[in-house]
Amino acid sequence: MNALISVSDKTGVVDLARGLHALGIGLLSTGGTARLLAEAGLPVTEVADHTGFPEMLDGRVKTLHPAIHGGLLARRDLPAHMAALATHGIATIDLLVVNLYPFEATVARADCTLEEAIENIDIGGPAMVRSAAKNWQDVAVLTDASQYAGVLAELRADGAVSRATRFALSVAAFNRIANYDAAISDHLSALQADGSRAEFPAQSNGRFVKLQDLRYGENPHQRAAFYRDLHPAPGSLVTATQHQGKELSYNNIADADAAWECVRSFDAAQDGPACVIVKHANPCGVALGEDAAAAYAKALKTDPTSAFGGIIAFNVAVDRAAAEAVSRQFLEVLIAPAYTDEARAVLAAKANVRVLEIPLDGVDPAGATPWARGRNAHDVKRVGSGLLIQSADEHVLAAADLKIVTARQPTPTQLADLLFAWKVAQYVKSNAIVFCGGGMTLGVGAGQMSRIDSARIAGIKAEHAGLSLQGSAVASDAFFPFRDGLDVVVDAGAAAVIQPGGSVRDAEVIAAADERGIVMALTGVRHFRH
Repeated sequence: MNALISVSDKTGVVDLARGLHALGIGLLSTGGTARLLAEAGLPVTEVADHTGFPEMLDGRVKTLHPAIHGGLLARRDLPAHMAALATHGIATIDLLVVNLYPFEATVARADCTLEEAIENIDIGGPAMVRSAAKNWQDVAVLTDASQYAGVLAELRADGAVSRATRFALSVAAFNRIANYDAAISDHLSALQADGSRAEFPAQSNGRFVKLQDLRYGENPHQRAAFYRDLHPAPGSLVTATQHQGKELSYNNIADADAAWECVRSFDAAQDGPACVIVKHANPCGVALGEDAAAAYAKALKTDPTSAFGGIIAFNVAVDRAAAEAVSRQFLEVLIAPAYTDEARAVLAAKANVRVLEIPLDGVDPAGATPWARGRNAHDVKRVGSGLLIQSADEHVLAAADLKIVTARQPTPTQLADLLFAWKVAQYVKSNAIVFCGGGMTLGVGAGQMSRIDSARIAGIKAEHAGLSLQGSAVASDAFFPFRDGLDVVVDAGAAAVIQPGGSVRDAEVIAAADERGIVMALTGVRHFRH
């Protein structure tokens, strides 16, 4: 048996080569890899000596030779193929170990030039990988250091790599080549004539890895699966560890993402512990508290009926008190950055509850949280035979950004309530109306065709929950097109309103706010969420 080893990333390759040599497998190699193996005292044949043709063009041409590809592609079960190898003096290559030039890492650098990007496009490596992967029944192809130990173990135990493993390695190899080519396409098709990069490339190549097949989709008659980004960021839902509970469903995952995205917008160090309860992708209760249990208690008050069977997320570790509190209601999924041992013991009694822990990249859950690293750079929506791609809605509003357009100015408490309401409204389906006060939601109106209906629903929700809206702050995710929507929220008890502004009737709405004696703040930014 012969193995050809040519790697850019040298991790683990010497140990692999030692193991192969100990099994009597001949070693072929190129350039730096050959030198590394020779320095380790291993007998290695340079590819140039094997092919009888020297490397040329600064190493661009070294493995593109019949002695290499013939050895990889020849089918051992076809006499004509084996006769051709014998005629031309070509030895078979039974094991290929290749990882590619670091194109992705190179172009990830802000200062990467076009010339650097081009020079890091591997040609010979992908060609060999494709040849070996195509001929998987006779050749094992390794494209990642994580595969080395398993293959060595099989060779030591059985003297060969199993058929199942060879096929799995082939699939992994083709996936690696597909992702590599997609990265090149994404980068180059975004380049502009002046050297700058467009945010949206001329071709978009999705690269996702399946995490699991799901029992069904949004409805039982639909099929579904869950995928993650090729390189997921820390702090994102796909990095969650499920400690207990049933398998996540399609709707569980969608709602859990909505809850996590909302709760992570509250920084524990600045805002304090936060709890978000989500039902059907909408927050039905959001609150801040002195601790996780207090935040949950306040969030539940907003809409305890809708919270039944919902998703609960925290921005701080769940302790025993919080675990005992949430265990009193029926919930589908619980999400937090960490859990105490006592909390895990309490939750274990609710065996069907799906308990998810999402790591914070080594940061103490009670401290500052760099969760922005886990956010998607772009949002994608599928339409008939196409995609809509947009930058993510990551706008963060500060008090200094507000334009107070009424005679009445906000008190510090009202200002805090307005900013809280605005933050929650970003995660409520449009048209969104959110009443808040004292660091908690009081009434939420979501997803209505008319903004005035959302306002009415929010008021009804508050009334059913026994919550007073007197003196509350209310956020509208988009402008009030007429004063009627404003009158509804003021009639319900709102004393301060935050909205984007920008309507042709802004003057009419502002005049109505002054007439009603309330505070109105304009953000200049809207938060449609369809």
